[in-house]
Amino acid sequence: MFKRLFAIALTFGMAATAPPAFAQNCAEREHVITKLQDSYAEELVFGGLQKSRGAQSVMEVWTSKETGSYTVLVTHANGLSCIVAVGTDFFEAIPKIKAEGTPS
Repeated sequence: MFKRLFAIALTFGMAATAPPAFAQNCAEREHVITKLQDSYAEELVFGGLQKSRGAQSVMEVWTSKETGSYTVLVTHANGLSCIVAVGTDFFEAIPKIKAEGTPS
């Protein structure tokens, strides 16, 4: 549970501070999703609603277990999707588990 919350918080922070230069990487959502699935074998891992500048958008993270690539995608209400981050070597954090028994 902790790893998912941490990953979501980190990703929302990245998406919220994305520079305007990424606005050039926009297209209809259907085209972007097809490219992510066909060319990079990525699948949707998690996402959520994001409110920025008074409008809501959907932020999604797509990853590939095969290649280790990831893409952070923001889709606006008009159906336009923008890629705000891409990378390689995606990993999931493993939460620390407290040992039962003696208090530390």
